Amino acid sequence: MENKKTTGIVLLVVGIIVLLISLLADVLGVGTWSGFGYYQIGGAVAGAIVAVVGLVLTLKK
Repeated sequence: MENKKTTGIVLLVVGIIVLLISLLADVLGVGTWSGFGYYQIGGAVAGAIVAVVGLVLTLKK
């Protein structure tokens, strides 16, 4: 039971980090061009999905 919560917390944190890096890529200087590109959209969607899965695992009884 505790292992699922730990995995959930790790996934939640990783998902939030990927989401934030994707959304702030241009500000951080890691974007390929100015504007919101396909990689940023993909990273934001993937980060959000991983974060939601982590949240579900964390809150699951």
